[in-house]
Amino acid sequence: MPTPQAIPSAGRPLSAGAIALMLMLCLTWGFNQIAVKLVLPDIPPMLQAMIRSMGALPVLFIIGTLRGVKFFERDGTWKPGLIAGLMFGIEFVLIFQGLRLTSASRAVVFLYTAPFFVALGSYQVLGERLGASQWLGLAISFAGVALAIGVPQPNVDAHVLLGDLLIVGGAALWAATTLVAKGTRLRFAAPEKALGYQVATSIPILGLAAYLFGETITHTPSPLSLGLMAFQAIWVVGTTFTLWFALVKAYSASKLSAFTFITPLFGVVGSYFIMHDTLSLAFGAAAVLVIAGLFLVNRPSREAAAPRDALLNATKT
Repeated sequence: MPTPQAIPSAGRPLSAGAIALMLMLCLTWGFNQIAVKLVLPDIPPMLQAMIRSMGALPVLFIIGTLRGVKFFERDGTWKPGLIAGLMFGIEFVLIFQGLRLTSASRAVVFLYTAPFFVALGSYQVLGERLGASQWLGLAISFAGVALAIGVPQPNVDAHVLLGDLLIVGGAALWAATTLVAKGTRLRFAAPEKALGYQVATSIPILGLAAYLFGETITHTPSPLSLGLMAFQAIWVVGTTFTLWFALVKAYSASKLSAFTFITPLFGVVGSYFIMHDTLSLAFGAAAVLVIAGLFLVNRPSREAAAPRDALLNATKT
């Protein structure tokens, strides 16, 4: 794993283009949750995730081949790629099983604790530093997400708490996958190859989980479900996840992860228009909190401008 000084992107502020791209990714991921819910009556969750990975894998190969990516070249990335793939697959098992036990509102709030894990891991593993204002920004953004989703239900039993823990475990694995992609030789691989490791490894993991949980498809999925599965496989996993790993290679992992706070806000808006859910008056205030928090996170600061111990080596070339 490279030393903190070997990661030049740690203190690099996000460009306007990177911010616009992250907003597009978050918009897609917010609506992806709606797509998953719409397909569930036809295809159960583990099988849905497995089919999504199976459909995304050839997309990655096509895109990568057109860009000249050498998928099978020996470059020392297979070990971190396999580790990232194991975490990627188990992450979705934990999240979907957690959703069986806890409410959707609690699940979304706990899932988006991932940026906190990334921020902590970035400091310990990558040497990225966050200033006090940026930590405050993370807290404000998370408060905005919690406010937008709503206050958790008061009736919480052991099963709900177990579901909450599974979701938090999934969030931690999401963060760990980001850190592996950023802090190992995997960061030197093409985004298509880095994601290909994860998607390919997740297929047998999700297939085994579907078998163990007794999932089956009992009828022919509707055209809407098939179309939404294509959307998930080709666009969400095959395209947007590739763009995410390209951004992770170029920018601060902690700052990028902070933008994922916007995803559930887009999901709430999408649910209003597509699922006809009711939006609370608190949503406007929540949006302001999230935007303010992200501004603080992406605000350059001297304390966070360089990796840990970099100031001690400022005179070195």
